[in-house]
Amino acid sequence: MGAPRAGRPAGSWQNWARTQSAAPRRVARPRDVGELVQEVGTAAAAGERLRAVGAGHSFTGAAVTDGVQVHLDALSGFERVVTRPDGSALVTVGAGIRLAALNAGLAARGLALRNLGDIDAQSLAGAISTGTHGTGARLGGLATQVVGCRVVTGTGDVLDVSPDRDRDVFEVARLGLGTAGVLASVTLEAVPSFRLLAREEPSTLHELLERIDDLVDDNDHFEFFWFPHTDRVLTKRNNRATEDEDRPLSPLRHLVDDELLSNGLFSLTNRLAAARPGVVPRLNSVASRVLTARTYTGASADVFVARRRVRFREMEYAVPREHVPDVLREIDAWLRSTGDPIPFPVEVRFAAADDLWLSTAHGRATGYVAVHQYYRMPHRRYFDAVERIVAQVDGRPHWGKLHGLDHTRLAELYPRMPDVRRVRARVDPAGTFRNAYVDRVLGLPD
Repeated sequence: MGAPRAGRPAGSWQNWARTQSAAPRRVARPRDVGELVQEVGTAAAAGERLRAVGAGHSFTGAAVTDGVQVHLDALSGFERVVTRPDGSALVTVGAGIRLAALNAGLAARGLALRNLGDIDAQSLAGAISTGTHGTGARLGGLATQVVGCRVVTGTGDVLDVSPDRDRDVFEVARLGLGTAGVLASVTLEAVPSFRLLAREEPSTLHELLERIDDLVDDNDHFEFFWFPHTDRVLTKRNNRATEDEDRPLSPLRHLVDDELLSNGLFSLTNRLAAARPGVVPRLNSVASRVLTARTYTGASADVFVARRRVRFREMEYAVPREHVPDVLREIDAWLRSTGDPIPFPVEVRFAAADDLWLSTAHGRATGYVAVHQYYRMPHRRYFDAVERIVAQVDGRPHWGKLHGLDHTRLAELYPRMPDVRRVRARVDPAGTFRNAYVDRVLGLPD
């Protein structure tokens, strides 16, 4: 362990979406677990609040603190890889590792994660703690791939937790907004690396909703983007590629589709939408036809991840899968009746039911409906309307994205919330890891 370093003086911090900011009294960058323990112990003894921060990709105030802000960037290496006879492996990494670096490190070892979201800028700790997920009717979110954690609690203890060792703390450590403590390392179950055959095709919302169950069930990973003010959608079907399927995307097609159209042109159209909201329906009609069908193969992480450079606000709700069509139809009806200009597509994904205490897919097969708005355009009325629609089917908000619920309503949606409060009281008796967002959504520990 290196010599302890004093935390730096306060500095301003802002998240990626520019929805949250903070002026922590102290910024700490521990170089190892020993220094992390010292930082937590010092804060707890002084009665200070402490929150860990990763890449700042949460839209909420999850990482905000006026006390000690801890950056885990130095805890980001591959610590251990235990390979199994079937080629899968248990991989332990520092919790501060970015997903892009994790995916690259796994690929170099012939491994991959079985499911990913479409952004890889987040830290692993932040991604699992807020319930980041991908899509796939038989697959869970990122936290379902976690089989062990090393966590520094508010009492200064370093706990190695897993399904077989202090299961209750493990449940809150792997998905609990950092309220069980600061994650130092995470053990993931990785699979042998694999390639995906990606098929992207335009369709209509009406046609898609008529056969949505077949599309979700017949593909390893299915999602779609619906362009508001139109009936147009872009579907994405990703399935394991066979050995003889080799159709790499040409560099030119990648440049045109993923850089020039999806980022460059999309940025320009959103700026135009902000300046002239009345043209949004026409812009969406054109945009929905620009991205044409394509089929290609690639390494799993390369297919899962999309490059998004246009800044936006986002709210995402998990609803029972069977209610996705009704929710979308109601959103469409609201947009048609109000005419509110929404240039960003609505993203719809799916996940299997799981048993994680605070998972948005806890106990039910789930569809995710994510609504976005360009960051220079008003979003509140649109988001509030969608929130009212999903409330009718007991929608659960993504922990890292904008929403208006508090712990009273969330306790009705999460049957294990009392257990979460009990664990928090045990591992953080002084409330070191609390902040305003945690208090709002999880309440106070028992």
